[in-house]
Amino acid sequence: MISSDALIFDTETTGVDEPRIVEAAWLRISDPQSLRVTGKFCERYNPGKRIETGAMAIHHIMDEDLTECPPSTAFTLPPDVQYIIGHNVDYDWRVIGEPPVKRICVLALCRALFPTANSHKQSAMLYQLDRANARNLLQQAHSAECDVSNCLIILRHLLGVIEGVGEQFGWEDLWLKSESARIPTVMSFGKHKGMPVADIPDDYKKWLLRQDDVDPYLAKALKGAGVATPHQRSFGALNY
Repeated sequence: MISSDALIFDTETTGVDEPRIVEAAWLRISDPQSLRVTGKFCERYNPGKRIETGAMAIHHIMDEDLTECPPSTAFTLPPDVQYIIGHNVDYDWRVIGEPPVKRICVLALCRALFPTANSHKQSAMLYQLDRANARNLLQQAHSAECDVSNCLIILRHLLGVIEGVGEQFGWEDLWLKSESARIPTVMSFGKHKGMPVADIPDDYKKWLLRQDDVDPYLAKALKGAGVATPHQRSFGALNY
């Protein structure tokens, strides 16, 4: 078995305008085979700015709850962490300053493995994958501590339908599958929205690649690096 600990990680933040952490939580997971939890963390932080009411309505953390908490800038990942796992993990990664770790995106894996699901939000995927328990599991949704626990449940289901998760399957293998899942096959915006990336006119591809803010995974697709149809992705057969 190839083992290298990873963290399932989540944050709650001040909102969409230059977000800062108000709560962070992680579960340290030993390996993809057992998904054994070997450590836990949950802490609240004073962001030094007002929480937007839209964010407050989601996580129910109020400014006055945080007056005695350490500052958001005090948060750091454990120094030995190489992988962080999360639903839309890039958001949480950016909030903590984009540390040099590899990100495994559960949202991208859900989209690739369940392309016909009408929603890939974490709560919706829980109802799809663990319907009998979802309502109880989601009672405290949008607290970071609850969200990492629910992400672990979803991850367990995903690993059950990805072919090749044997004794030698490690976090690096899951990261590679996540990276593959992040490469879009269909344009999601612009005048060619809905068109397969492979069919987009070359002049439009070249124009997009010249933009400073082009998404790096879209850039890979535009360059033809790792582009695959949903049936050609490197997930192998799905064991439903």
